Amino acid sequence: MVAKGKADGGYSAKNITVLEGLEPVRKRPGMYIGSTGPTGLHHLIWEVVDNSFDEAMAGHASTITVHVQPDNWIAVEDDGRGIPVDIHPEQKISALELVLTKLHAGGKFGGEASGYKVSGGLHGVGVSVVNALSDVLEAEVHRDGKVWTQTFHRGIPQGKVKAGAASRKRGTIIRFHADDTIFETIEYDFPYIIEHLRQQAYLTAGIHVEIIDEREPDVAKPFGFYFEGGVASYVRHLNQKKEAKHPNVFYVNKPYENLVVEVALQYTAEYYESVHCYANNIQNPDGGSHMAGFRTALTRVLNQYSRDKGYLKEKDTNLTGEDVREGLTAVVSVKLPEPQFEGQTKGKLGNPEARAAVETVFGEAFQIFLEEHPRDAEEIIGKCLLSSRARLAARAARETVLRKGALEGMTLPGKLADCSSKDSASTELYIVEGDSAGGSAKQARNREFQAILPLRGKILNVERARLDKLLVNNEVKNLVIALGTNIGEGFDATSLRYGKVVIMTDADVDGAHIRTLLLTLFYRYFPILLQQGNIFIAMPPLYRIQVGKKVRYAFTDDEKATVIKEMTGANVAGDKKGEEGDAQDDAYEGEVTTTSSGVKVNIQRYKGLGEMNPDQLWETTMDPATRMMKQVTVLDAEKADETFDILMGSEVAPRKKFIQTHAKDVANLDI
Repeated sequence: MVAKGKADGGYSAKNITVLEGLEPVRKRPGMYIGSTGPTGLHHLIWEVVDNSFDEAMAGHASTITVHVQPDNWIAVEDDGRGIPVDIHPEQKISALELVLTKLHAGGKFGGEASGYKVSGGLHGVGVSVVNALSDVLEAEVHRDGKVWTQTFHRGIPQGKVKAGAASRKRGTIIRFHADDTIFETIEYDFPYIIEHLRQQAYLTAGIHVEIIDEREPDVAKPFGFYFEGGVASYVRHLNQKKEAKHPNVFYVNKPYENLVVEVALQYTAEYYESVHCYANNIQNPDGGSHMAGFRTALTRVLNQYSRDKGYLKEKDTNLTGEDVREGLTAVVSVKLPEPQFEGQTKGKLGNPEARAAVETVFGEAFQIFLEEHPRDAEEIIGKCLLSSRARLAARAARETVLRKGALEGMTLPGKLADCSSKDSASTELYIVEGDSAGGSAKQARNREFQAILPLRGKILNVERARLDKLLVNNEVKNLVIALGTNIGEGFDATSLRYGKVVIMTDADVDGAHIRTLLLTLFYRYFPILLQQGNIFIAMPPLYRIQVGKKVRYAFTDDEKATVIKEMTGANVAGDKKGEEGDAQDDAYEGEVTTTSSGVKVNIQRYKGLGEMNPDQLWETTMDPATRMMKQVTVLDAEKADETFDILMGSEVAPRKKFIQTHAKDVANLDI
């Protein structure tokens, strides 16, 4: 026999930890807000704002104001009913303290008997999570003719709720300061806040939303939104820089059983779809049942109309979902009493009844729209038929150009220097600009897990080309074969041959352009790889700095100055190029800088990856132990879509305005 406590490692009841109150949130914040980076930080604002929008959707609030205050404080104010402050009959504490300190406590769980018929804060953890992750939270409630206040420190009440002076106002003000011991940064991005709240204002027609940046009082400027047109106004906003195929925006807003369905759409001359889904004003980037219902009805109605009007003959095959979604801009919004989301960040809606509601309401209304607007219908069907022909051409191109064997990895591009490992979880594909950089990268890499694919020049701008044109471009074709995922309707993310796909270009204008072209390709045709976090940008250094035998690298001009100061103990006093007697070799070709202390510094400015020796490229950019990389994510799909359209689309005026607006943000433009 084994002595008790030995076989089980002494594991007993005393080893079980019970996290009380809001402790689980502070212990595992990512479970509740997604991350502790900038996305999670801003999620705190959305959770508080969601409660105010719930009041608005219930018809009790008309104005919501968000204040971004000095020292990274946030205050959210509404003119709703105000959080109740009376004592809860079972918990024996005020309702205000209850909703701010207990997970799954709120007025959103009792169905018809609850305080809300529909709500974005499904789990009832929103404002309590904000409380837990703030070092200070102050609640101010105007209700029952008085002002009620209570303060919390990291979720712990600092006394009971207090009744203050008389007040004729009503509503709630939640003011909080995010805990900098939890978050990577507590600096708020004001433009990002504006865009999110603009989106929310579109989704709740008739509500005034105001955002004020008070961090610089002298230049504080309020932004206000108020939209009567609901999501139809939202679609017009999304399409303002695109060429619309038909003038009238389709719109329906109608109850169905105990749900409300609101859908708007308009087709554009673009080659990609832009569909945004919401449930109770919460964006669902992964779609869900309402997206499925919308897509099913869209394909069915357009096929039926095309058959009835003779656009599709008896011998013609039906339009596919891919055909009818090309160039589509749509917003699908549902409001329902018991939403079932995947996770607290609410990425996907799971309610099956939402699918039936959207399919029925949208399908019936869209069929009527096509009958009542024959010219719009003709443009829409024409766009879909053209997309269908392009899809068939793309399929032929895949079969003849890529070949089945190539897609299965039997015939890889000749320029691809593949790695020996077949474990996609650990392998990396470097997409490199030009043969010179490709040669250096091939010598520098670890052949076990790093593959190199050189590209010749700039790839096709996919923003201005359909898939069939894309597949006859050699550089794009080689990249698709190397990835192994196929493209278009045959895309399969599980067949990705490399866990990391790394864009590695020169640190100049041409390199930035190639990087933008590649990012456009991934965003439009491989969005799942961005969502999964497979796409990275390599960060090669700009400078190699040597003092004596010590060598360091710098990625920016500011960092160069800092490194020189650290290596010499002095500030840079002047630059002298090619000073006589310097020990320079082929690796330097640089300048010699003399510091105030007389120490000589050899600096090499890398104009391109091809100038770097293989060992330097490995050490600075490819060695997992020392390299710096940026993972590409899509924080806001709507903003990303708009930016790609401006930078890479056919319209010159918006691009010129964008460059003029942001030129001052470019600290060092290398031309």
